[in-house]
Amino acid sequence: MGRRRRARPRFLESLPPNAPQRPGRGLRLSFGAMFTGIVQGIARVERLVDRTGLRSLVLRFPPGFAVGLEIGASVSVDGVCLTVTTLEGADAAGFDVMQQSLALTTLARLHEGSRVNVERAAKEGAEVGGHPLSGHVDTMATISSIRRPENNHVLRIALPAPWMRYVFAKGYIAVDGASLTVAEAKREPGGAGWFEVWLIPETLRMTTFGDKAEGDTLNIEIERATQVVVDTVRDALDERLGALLPALEALLRERGIELDELAMPKLPPSAR
Repeated sequence: MGRRRRARPRFLESLPPNAPQRPGRGLRLSFGAMFTGIVQGIARVERLVDRTGLRSLVLRFPPGFAVGLEIGASVSVDGVCLTVTTLEGADAAGFDVMQQSLALTTLARLHEGSRVNVERAAKEGAEVGGHPLSGHVDTMATISSIRRPENNHVLRIALPAPWMRYVFAKGYIAVDGASLTVAEAKREPGGAGWFEVWLIPETLRMTTFGDKAEGDTLNIEIERATQVVVDTVRDALDERLGALLPALEALLRERGIELDELAMPKLPPSAR
């Protein structure tokens, strides 16, 4: 969320007041067609055409967003990487969404007039104010509650299994294409659970989160580094313990510990 100069990345405010920040901000992107998770504006769905197995849509962008945009370029639309198929004047472009993307994301629920978060693909060497995103949505989640403490906006988001195993307090997650920091996370028996993110007025102004209501569905992309660590630890334990792994998980759960928590590094006391 071009970009004005800021002393701190826009989505650091997703932490609750006085919460510690994780290291790693200021990372520079140096690979492939990726996104930074910093939403650059809100686009409006101007036209929709549904055909068998395919949905075509035209998005009207904020002024200046489409300068230099070319056919074949990648744009994150509510966290989904789409390819520009047509240019519709100075501030609009067309995209085709295939059936698989419609089934796995909220793009199937769009209608003319819908507002979506948009970000252009980062150029090589661009600073990542959020965290690197691929634009490949893993699952959808539901807003279970919204709280509004003074000058803040708190979303509690219910996430299905097995994706909750990759979400930890102070970790990163992408919600509708926005890089957010998890304030709190709770895993429930069976592997599902919830997490919370805190948003300040500027975040609400620059994204569609202020439009959302309880029960609304969101696109989720898990942070890949966390996923790799968790899966590697689980695979190593499974290889070593085999049939004993379920017994270990049950024993840890009795003590209020999830196996996946063992995969994550502990914060130093000064950061707690």
